[in-house]
Amino acid sequence: MRRWPAGLLVAVALIAAVSGLVWLLEPHTPITGLLVLYLLAVLPVAVIWGTALAVVASLASTAVFSFFFLPPAGSFNLSSTDQWIGLATFLIVAVVVSELAARSRRVARESIRLGEEQAALRRVATLVAQRVSPSTLFEAVTREVGLRCDAELARMERYEADGTVTGVGAWSRADGELVVGTRIVLEGASIAGQVRETGRPARVDTFVGTSGPIADEARDLGIRSSVGCPIVVGGSLWGVIAASTKSDEPFPADTESTIGEFTELVGTAIANAESQGELAASRARIVATSDETRRRIERDLHDGAQQRLVSLALQLNGIEAAVAPEHGELKAELSGVVEGLDDLLEELRETARGIHPAILSEGGLAPALKTLARRSTVPVALEMRSEARSPEPVEVAAYYVVSEMLTNAAKHAQATVVRVDVEQQDDVLHVFVRDDGVGGADPDRGSGLVGLKDRVESLGGLISVSSPVGAGTSVTVELPLRGEPSEHNG
Repeated sequence: MRRWPAGLLVAVALIAAVSGLVWLLEPHTPITGLLVLYLLAVLPVAVIWGTALAVVASLASTAVFSFFFLPPAGSFNLSSTDQWIGLATFLIVAVVVSELAARSRRVARESIRLGEEQAALRRVATLVAQRVSPSTLFEAVTREVGLRCDAELARMERYEADGTVTGVGAWSRADGELVVGTRIVLEGASIAGQVRETGRPARVDTFVGTSGPIADEARDLGIRSSVGCPIVVGGSLWGVIAASTKSDEPFPADTESTIGEFTELVGTAIANAESQGELAASRARIVATSDETRRRIERDLHDGAQQRLVSLALQLNGIEAAVAPEHGELKAELSGVVEGLDDLLEELRETARGIHPAILSEGGLAPALKTLARRSTVPVALEMRSEARSPEPVEVAAYYVVSEMLTNAAKHAQATVVRVDVEQQDDVLHVFVRDDGVGGADPDRGSGLVGLKDRVESLGGLISVSSPVGAGTSVTVELPLRGEPSEHNG
């Protein structure tokens, strides 16, 4: 109704313009055939302002036509049945055409709305498939919900065990009206409170006369009404998305279904992220347990078997020294046993270093890699651009990446040199290892590269392997220096 004044003005202007055209054509065309020209005034009104105003324009058109152009001029007296039939036919045609035009307009608007909604859903689905960070996903979904609902504000909240909600996503047409990360008590009128009680979509038609922190905030922001839907993850209520408006007009009846399509995507994304997070955490625990077991075995070998072998070797050295010269054969046999013990001891030490090098725990990555390079049967060009200590799991992962690559270069690659570059940059440890061997290494064929991938990814890192046949093998690793693998649970 608020748009009618403009529509009436346009209708009057169009009727006047058509009347002028009829006046020009009247001397040359039968008058009854000119009535159809008034559809030029009715149709634009129907398309833009709807059927009701188009009917008014139709009646006004027939009145103008009969008053100015049908005899007797200047009256509404219809002198023949043909005139009545003509006017009635025009009215019927005008109303039918107006309704068809209005329906076409509604279909066009609905098609545009559905297209925009599907585009928004595709954008969110793309983010879900890309496994972006929770904060990025929450902000994107909240913005899309606000725009699709033609709201002034939108917010996503996560339910906490203590009966509060935490804002995890916010959008507003006015900057700075909502803050993410705040925790609010669920007291008084609120969408979050209703959804938590019922597990179903909810509406608050007005916050006037209501109490509670959320209602107080709504009134401060000028919010008149809100509508929201639950976010369900794994069959359990996880959170809520709510849209709010400052307009006196309530949200349309289909708003809940619009929001619900986005909450389904969010629930799926959170469930997938939690599964990935649990997998990453489980993988990290396995790697950590394995490393601790390696350290314990290395300590046991060093403090147990190695010490006993050293003690036995010393005792045999003493016995050998005490043997009289005339017992040369016995002395030679004892000497052979001592040499065998020395060889066994060195092999045991080498095994212990392979299980978990003590120098890595004691001195850090730089001396451990330098020791690896010295012992390698393939020449190594080692570049340590930073010798600062990294978290132990990161150093262990980097050490085993280099160790595995040097082993592969010696056993399989037929390489003549291996290049190793290690650098800390932007809280990430970068490790690059490349040999000039025959290439053709396949990480998916059960090699040690599979274990390296599990170890690196358990720390939230990235590893890439390139091994074209005849062009050597290179491994690039990025290991974050801060934080644990994210569980992506918001």
